[in-house]
Amino acid sequence: MSGKQKTGRILMGRVVSDKMDKTVTVLVERRVTHPLMGKVITRSKKYHAHDERNEFHEGDLVQIVETRPLSKTKAWRVAKLLEKSKSA
Repeated sequence: MSGKQKTGRILMGRVVSDKMDKTVTVLVERRVTHPLMGKVITRSKKYHAHDERNEFHEGDLVQIVETRPLSKTKAWRVAKLLEKSKSA
């Protein structure tokens, strides 16, 4: 085994729910060009991310990284806080 760790994907998104214990729901938006129309449209997807100390709250802009599956729906971990929520 080599000492290199496989690096997973890194995404940036906004926390839309922090109601679960040690888990936050992060909404990630990406802008793509429509294949036929050529118009730029926004695609979004929600990911469940692990938050060990329950320190991230609704409205926070966070960076999440891919990790091994932690539960049935959770395979991401919050790496760092990029921007604190303005409504605090």
